[in-house]
Amino acid sequence: MEQETNKPHQKARREAPTLFSPINVGALRLANRIVMAPLTRNRAGPGFVPQDLNVEYYRQRASAGLIISEATQIAPEGMGYPDTPGIYSDEQVAGWRRVTDAVHTAGGQMVLQLWHVGRISHPSLQPGRQLPVAPSAIKPAGQAATYEGPQEFVTPRALAADELPRIRDQYREAARKARAAGFDGVEIHNANGYLLDQFLRDGTNRRTDLYGGTLENRMRFPLEVLKAVLEVWPAGRVGIRLSPSGTMNDMHDSDPKATFTAMVKALESYGLAYIHIMEALEADIRHGGVQLPISYFRSFYKGILMVNGEYDGLKAQAVVALGDADLVSFGRLFLANPDLPARLREGLPLNVPDPRTFYGGGAAGYTDYPAWAQRTDSPRP
Repeated sequence: MEQETNKPHQKARREAPTLFSPINVGALRLANRIVMAPLTRNRAGPGFVPQDLNVEYYRQRASAGLIISEATQIAPEGMGYPDTPGIYSDEQVAGWRRVTDAVHTAGGQMVLQLWHVGRISHPSLQPGRQLPVAPSAIKPAGQAATYEGPQEFVTPRALAADELPRIRDQYREAARKARAAGFDGVEIHNANGYLLDQFLRDGTNRRTDLYGGTLENRMRFPLEVLKAVLEVWPAGRVGIRLSPSGTMNDMHDSDPKATFTAMVKALESYGLAYIHIMEALEADIRHGGVQLPISYFRSFYKGILMVNGEYDGLKAQAVVALGDADLVSFGRLFLANPDLPARLREGLPLNVPDPRTFYGGGAAGYTDYPAWAQRTDSPRP
């Protein structure tokens, strides 16, 4: 029988994309599909302003198709960890502008992740040592990271309905400041048990007003925030991050499949640049998380999907080739390998990340991971 490939009249099959295939993501044209995930590193300078060290860190990783900044608080009361950067002061805008200028000069693109931690804070981190805020006054299990060391979480103060427009407006203003700081877009942090995730899930939202109870009501505030951000940025420069299987920060939901199916379907009408889905980690499964893989969301969502979840190069290539995800974000691998795209393309060995230096400190474990061209015969300790 004649081989199918020998039939010139048949159309050639479209080649499956690879991690290194260019792609249009909303208004952004990305050179590859390898994204630097948002990584909290606790190295902002005084005033929670990006400093020289942060400029160099992001510049080193500009070969990513897209960099998503570390989570960045939209207001002082949105802070939940020491030395995390903000996007609410002119000094912070100027600091971030230096970062984006360096990334752009190196040929990269970068979006800012907008963050409010809600109940995952502590009075010692809050203006006037006030209580953290949340949709409902439910104390999370665990401990807050503070300047005095780990401290038990406290019971947050439930937000009154008439306070929500103020927080919505803080997101809008932070989005404006992100434009002034030279970012290529923004990502709304609606994951990992922070404020917007707390509104979405019924384990943390026990409200009885228009912002709680039904699934439609629980989606209301996250979608109001999205609409406020879209007053500043075109949809093709806005992404959103979700963690459907996540149990981080004592999160749970009575029906996560229904909750996140409805949320993703609601988002489709906005024509966003992408939705960033965090898949279940081993810790999520141990704590009762329900596995909702990226393939599930691809079955009904037709826009751009980014996936995150302890992917290595082979697994990432497979999910892109199958078409289940369009982009893969890498956290620890990008943390330790500033030239990750080149290493994955060439099959080069990878630096091993050092967990001792993940959170806080100086250049060690931050800007001193060598690119392949800078390697020495001695392995990095």
